[in-house]
Amino acid sequence: MGEFDRRVAALLPRPDRSVVAVEPPGDGDGYWAGAPSAVESEGWIYLAYRLRRPIGKGRGYAVVVARSADGERFEPLVVISKDAMEAESLERPTLVRTPEGTWRLYLSCATPGTKHWRVEVLQSDAPDGFSPRDRRVVLPGDEKTGVKDPVIVQHGGRWHLWASCHPLADAAEADQMATEYATSADGLEWVWHGTALNPRAGEWDARGVRVSAVRFTPDGIVAAYDGRAGAAENFEERTGFAIGDDPGALSAIGSAPWASSPYLGGGLRYLEVLTTQDGRLRLFYEVTRADGAHELRTESR
Repeated sequence: MGEFDRRVAALLPRPDRSVVAVEPPGDGDGYWAGAPSAVESEGWIYLAYRLRRPIGKGRGYAVVVARSADGERFEPLVVISKDAMEAESLERPTLVRTPEGTWRLYLSCATPGTKHWRVEVLQSDAPDGFSPRDRRVVLPGDEKTGVKDPVIVQHGGRWHLWASCHPLADAAEADQMATEYATSADGLEWVWHGTALNPRAGEWDARGVRVSAVRFTPDGIVAAYDGRAGAAENFEERTGFAIGDDPGALSAIGSAPWASSPYLGGGLRYLEVLTTQDGRLRLFYEVTRADGAHELRTESR
């Protein structure tokens, strides 16, 4: 096993060793709890996640910010609804605490009546104080591109961002996705640097790739990503890994998914990796269960 394989092995989800952190809001296809983002602060683990019902019953109807003392049992602190954000649906949030102590919640918002996505940010002095009355668009996308599901890392005195970008010229092709890379001095004004990870023709991730977690290590960058081979696998992406020396140029490794669910479409996606204050890793991810619903699971190692 090569050095990069050892780095990947440390991040590889093992659902049989995990516990359910958040149950879906219903049973069966289309009911999801997942798309997690985690921060540890002052002895608490804070988790932002998306709740979804099937299309026609609400889609991504809310984002919740919750906290836990042990990383497994979470108490909701605040709920942001899609209506409050004037969105048709909400997807993955990103929870961040700035070096100055300000809390930010970046929200992926679907523009009603379109395939377009944008990212807005809420700011608060505390993780239970987010309000949609004070919001700002930070990644607007445009008429050609929808932008969603940002991954944000503060490293080396800069803010780094990887976002899932979708082409909008043809609505039937809008499920395609690549991951674009941007940097910022403050996490609000972003400069784009191009595509960090592209789909691979003829591979299991040929239809789309969405970076879900990024770690800077002494041996280079390791990123987890969600991939799918075709449009039929939308919502059931599986987890792959990519590596690189440049955060804007990642290379997928392996000819098959590294992690998937044994059930139905095999969905195991939105892997989040949190380094806790005791030096351990805590993983969060969304996984398809036997009845087709998606639950949010966690494990520590």
